[in-house]
Amino acid sequence: MKQPYPFSALVAQEEVVTSLVLTAIDPTLGGVLILGDRGTGKSTAVRGLAALLPSMTARSGCQYNLSVDRDDWACPCCNGHSESTLPELINVPVPVVDLPLGATEDRVVGAFDIEHALRTGEKQFEPGLLAKAHRGYLYVDEVNLLEDHIVDVLLDVSASGVNVVERDGISLAHPSRFVLIGSGNPEEGELRPQLLDRFGLSVEVSTPKSLDDRMEIVLRRDEYDRDAAAFAEQWRSADSALCDQISAAREALSEIPLTKETREIVAKLCLDLNTDGLRGDITLLRAARALAALNGASEVSVEDVCAVAPSALRHRLRRDPLDEAGSSARILRAITSLSDQHAA
Repeated sequence: MKQPYPFSALVAQEEVVTSLVLTAIDPTLGGVLILGDRGTGKSTAVRGLAALLPSMTARSGCQYNLSVDRDDWACPCCNGHSESTLPELINVPVPVVDLPLGATEDRVVGAFDIEHALRTGEKQFEPGLLAKAHRGYLYVDEVNLLEDHIVDVLLDVSASGVNVVERDGISLAHPSRFVLIGSGNPEEGELRPQLLDRFGLSVEVSTPKSLDDRMEIVLRRDEYDRDAAAFAEQWRSADSALCDQISAAREALSEIPLTKETREIVAKLCLDLNTDGLRGDITLLRAARALAALNGASEVSVEDVCAVAPSALRHRLRRDPLDEAGSSARILRAITSLSDQHAA
């Protein structure tokens, strides 16, 4: 299989890169929605990030990607063994699972093999995409075109972290905690509000307008296509350094406090923008804390909040018929006002 494009080699996609890194530091952020033009490296960025992250420890043959403690779930591979007969521990890469638009519900959630049960008298469950994505990334291209019944499944599982399958009088549950990454072109249709709200961060991407950026992107892509291994080697040290930075940020995350001042700044910003609900406040706080951890800071600054506010809030704003400015412009205005107040 061809080596993924190095994450550090991406050009002119700073907001996408930062948002994906923040979800790697704090998966509870809720995933990333990437909206924009085709051919701007959306799926390339997701696969590149997963490839540079530290490998996961799992049991050999486990189809559910369960952690070493087995999560106390029924797994034919991990359970039913004494400690001495458990399958060996192995290191596996962080999974990136594609959810195609035409996937059936059985393919997504998994299904019981009725034929096997009738033939042998044993219940056998075939795990679906949600099992394979556990502890990794579930990537949905053209997420705004996803069928409603699949959207309902994603809403349930992303909220609970558990996939419950009930078929023909048989019930099974397994953990399914993943970072949901969706991409699409907003001109082809809008997302259901319920699914839109489940994404922690939203990023807008467009075709680079800079001549130098376009030339550099084409050059790097050509080098990668001609010799992927050699190109990856050029960027190995940069990817390794970023991996170490992410690991350190994960360790430091719980030590960074959410001070009263930080909470007040976030609340004021969300009030000024009239965001729906409180999920925006929570996501903005978590994203700012993850950014502070990434930068090696001991506390969250106003700059951290302002840096992640567009990604955390742009998809949560109500449309204002009296304001022709887009969501990003409205957020930047509010940030400028907030910064001026804080400086004063």
